[in-house]
Amino acid sequence: MQEYTQLKKKLRKKVLERLDYGREMEDGEVMDVIDQVLLEERELWLMPVGVGQGLRTDLFDSLRRLDVLQNLVEDPGITEIMVNGPHSIFVEREGRLSRLEVGFESREKLQDVIQQIVAGCNRVVNEASPIVDARLPDGSRVNIVMNPIALDGPIVTIRRFPDDPITMEELIRRGSVSREAAQFLQILVQAKYNIFISGGTGSGKTTFLNVLSGFIPQDERVITIEDSAELRLQGLSNLVRMETRNGNVEGCLEIGIRDLIRASLRMRPDRVIVGEVRGAEAVDMVQAMNTGHEGSMSTGHANSAADMLSRLENMILMGLEIPLTAIRRQIASGIDILVHLGRLRDKSRKVLEVAEIAGCEGDSIQLNTLYRFEESGEDRKGNILGELRREGGLLHDYKLKAAGLRWQES
Repeated sequence: MQEYTQLKKKLRKKVLERLDYGREMEDGEVMDVIDQVLLEERELWLMPVGVGQGLRTDLFDSLRRLDVLQNLVEDPGITEIMVNGPHSIFVEREGRLSRLEVGFESREKLQDVIQQIVAGCNRVVNEASPIVDARLPDGSRVNIVMNPIALDGPIVTIRRFPDDPITMEELIRRGSVSREAAQFLQILVQAKYNIFISGGTGSGKTTFLNVLSGFIPQDERVITIEDSAELRLQGLSNLVRMETRNGNVEGCLEIGIRDLIRASLRMRPDRVIVGEVRGAEAVDMVQAMNTGHEGSMSTGHANSAADMLSRLENMILMGLEIPLTAIRRQIASGIDILVHLGRLRDKSRKVLEVAEIAGCEGDSIQLNTLYRFEESGEDRKGNILGELRREGGLLHDYKLKAAGLRWQES
């Protein structure tokens, strides 16, 4: 492995010496230079043919693409890539982490790849601004932390999404949600219930939001707002996608989630979808839900549906100084349904609870649990067995009636 790395480093230097920096070279021209260098390298003459082909690809990736990360972001079986400095790379497959033997040849090369990633989505990362969220051309989410914050070298975390968007049928097949609950949520989306999805890190909130958005009628105008664009809504022709912008020393002002939500309300949306709320923007999201933009959706981090309500209260307090009772009434009036997702100990992702916000009673928000996951044991492989069961609470169906829809419980 060490010999291969050294040979690649030597050949890369030769290729760089032959590139024409006076103009923009096409990928094919760069590949021609690589081929010429490989043909002249005597060490390769005694090596298997596969080594030369591997070097050809790796050299091109290091010059024009993401170097050692390129094969990883193209691997459909990998869901997460974690780079902890130039020589420590972990990947997640089927919910399990493993360390790879590959690494970057130097810290400088890793930094070059990072600058290539952030430049592709008009972001900036440096010592003055060492933390940034970005994305790859395929929509994969990227978080980058640089020195002086990262002590052992630049940290890159890439969340990959499936090449083909996951459908509700696929989630049902995987056991993430029951067919009855899926049909129930479908009719709620069509009836314009405001839905909030909660869950921990890696529980599948963005994926589930994408799936639910597939039930939005195609004739509606939908606006998505995200820190880093990763939602992939399907089948909507009147779709507007907006992404935040970081401020920089060159004079570009920061444009945050709150600014985009306010702007979206002047764009005649039928629905507003906020990728995730983390702070004071919860004020604007709830107010949008309360001012005629029914059918809106968003996500947030929490350990349970009840905890998500407490977090929303705290986030709204960050941006609005009003009594807690008034905040709770705003939440209860704006959000209709909470869907809580979880990642269980067998690494599976499931819908754990579907609850209706049934208004306020006194000073507290009332949760009416409609579905709850009940674990029944494990199989021989350690997979968790259980069922998303219907609870006793009845849905307030005034929006269903207004939309001319019905839910027939089984």
